[in-house]
Amino acid sequence: MATDTELILGGMTCASCANRIERKLNKLDGVTATVNYATEKAHVTSDGVPTETLIKAVEDAGYSATLPAEEPSEVPETDPMKQRLLISAVLSVPVVAMAMVPALQFTNWQWLSLTLAAPVVVWGAWPFHKAAWTNLRHGTSTMDTLVSMGTLAALGWSLYALFFGTAGTPGMKHPFELTIARMDGSSNIYLEAAAGVTTFILAGRYFESRSKRRAGAALRALLDLGAKDVTVLRDGVEKQVPVADLAVGDLFLVRPGEKIATDGVVHSGASAVDASMLTGESVPVEVSAGDAVVGATVNVGGRLVVEATRIGSDTQLAQMAKLVEDAQTGKAQAQKLADRISGVFVPIVIAIAVGTLGFWLGTGGSVAAAFTAAVAVLIIACPCALGLATPTALMVGTGRAAQLGILIKGPEILESTRRIDTVVLDKTGTVTTGVMTLLAVHPAPSEDADDVLRVAGSIEAGSEHPIARAIADAAQRTSPVDEFANVAGSGVTGVVDGRAVVLGRASLLADWSSPLPPELQQAMTDAENDGRTAVAIGWDGRARGVLVVADAIKSTSKQAVAELRELGLTPVMLTGDNEAAAKKIAAEVGIDHVIAGVLPEGKVDAVTRLQSEGKVVAMVGDGVNDAAALATADLGLSMGTGTDVAIEASDLTLVRGDLRAVGDAIRLSRRTLTTIKGNLFWAFAYNVAAIPLAAAGLLNPMLAGAAMAFSSVFVVSNSLRLRRFRAS
Repeated sequence: MATDTELILGGMTCASCANRIERKLNKLDGVTATVNYATEKAHVTSDGVPTETLIKAVEDAGYSATLPAEEPSEVPETDPMKQRLLISAVLSVPVVAMAMVPALQFTNWQWLSLTLAAPVVVWGAWPFHKAAWTNLRHGTSTMDTLVSMGTLAALGWSLYALFFGTAGTPGMKHPFELTIARMDGSSNIYLEAAAGVTTFILAGRYFESRSKRRAGAALRALLDLGAKDVTVLRDGVEKQVPVADLAVGDLFLVRPGEKIATDGVVHSGASAVDASMLTGESVPVEVSAGDAVVGATVNVGGRLVVEATRIGSDTQLAQMAKLVEDAQTGKAQAQKLADRISGVFVPIVIAIAVGTLGFWLGTGGSVAAAFTAAVAVLIIACPCALGLATPTALMVGTGRAAQLGILIKGPEILESTRRIDTVVLDKTGTVTTGVMTLLAVHPAPSEDADDVLRVAGSIEAGSEHPIARAIADAAQRTSPVDEFANVAGSGVTGVVDGRAVVLGRASLLADWSSPLPPELQQAMTDAENDGRTAVAIGWDGRARGVLVVADAIKSTSKQAVAELRELGLTPVMLTGDNEAAAKKIAAEVGIDHVIAGVLPEGKVDAVTRLQSEGKVVAMVGDGVNDAAALATADLGLSMGTGTDVAIEASDLTLVRGDLRAVGDAIRLSRRTLTTIKGNLFWAFAYNVAAIPLAAAGLLNPMLAGAAMAFSSVFVVSNSLRLRRFRAS
């Protein structure tokens, strides 16, 4: 049986490292591994391969691996990368300044440059040298190999020029220009390039790691939403305990302003609950005894006693966080392509650098000019931006989606959204509320509508039938009922305020000698033709009114359908209702295409039929009977208010039951995919354009280092723009 293992990786410094670990793990029998450079995690699926074997494979590749439980819980107070960057920057600034400004070049200034630059190249760039050495021992190379070779070569050349050339002569001047021009470095030193490149690349790595932490902030914020302590009621005594000590079935107290500790059902009390941090829905939801509540939401009203139903990793919050993390750990097709390219890129670059050196020397160029061009090729080529292009956009995009109540199950889902042209909407619970609501009261002539509703609400108050609940909930005032009786399949009878009341089908009233007059009969016929449910009420031998009940359309459905059209999508409504009723609801929300009279098992056939017509179909549903259709569709979106089965079968889960979230999910997915493509374009274009310039001797190593560092920061910054995405 396949098992999933997650490993926390250490020692990775670039996308090539991630690619190498992934290849090493995948060489093990029965192992399928995905390594994400941005999250520094490996997701491994294996046929019972021991964890020790997986960790050893990573260590054999020259990196470290631990299980998530072994991660350090506290972030170190000092960031070693930041410390290394600051010291390198302080030492490098005077080196670069002296090299760039001839007026600062006092007698023997070059020896001070060596004193300041050597620690930067040796100690500042030590992570690159260490990684390069590890790679060399394993017969491979990564981007760190390029950085290490470039900076050590620049330092080595400078040492040669100082000790064996003319660069060490007192009074030597160095006319340095930070421009794109062919350079002849005879008798020149390259300490400013070695120190400057090291500092630029350290800066790029530091801002890159900081941005990665910010990109993953949404996931950490999700996990931090939960309450830390809870007041448990045990044997009638209130006791404060950590949330981790809660057990299923425990009763716990939630005071106004407190977070609900875990998922549960209200045992007693009534209040309003603010679920905006989980659902994105700003309006608090009223809850009372019997209603389900979700952990991490805030009690904004009265005192509640809640019975815990799910704890720990089973809670909705934990499952949301898991979905987000899984999406960030996966790989989009674009990222797989970038990984393959970065895997062969480094050897090619080294070959180009060697070729550049040979070409310049072979065509009579100076050793210094040849050397400068070769070092510039090594440094400009570092494709860190390539490795960051997809994962950073994925992290920010999926994290922002989670904040808006949209859970994206994997990166491949983003690619599906781009092709979607048809959205199939299940009616009940998706376009409509899925709850029966009283729509109209038609009183008989000379009767008062409020009085008819009050009497009807009174007699229905004791019933749990959906139609009865709709009428009882709509009645603001009720009276006690005597002699209540249920007439199976037909209605109910009872005595209200001394009146013998009968409510139900028209045939039941006829049996009680209370036939419907023509006006009420017409109201009932019209309601039924519209697909609604109508019940009649009478007392004291006369029919007094007709009440019309239906599954009400959600207030946001019309706007949501309009937004789907604006995205270039064709909405289709799928329902088991009769065609007349379905078309009326569809017309109200602006849907032109209706597939009606479909049995639950026929929903898959309806989706398949649309696909056979060349449509790329997204399906939105919420019930158990939607699960197969959600899985069949090219993109399945489940309403988070629906069943666990539907949520499991879908690709995206919309935590709030608002259909507008469908448009938001598709817009955000498309925006994320566009960002990934933009990142990859700039990363590829940058290297394709810059390497020939460097090989031609038109880029000095310091400019190359600055440009390389900038490209990584640009890609990450571009991804972070997704944090500004706003829901409609």
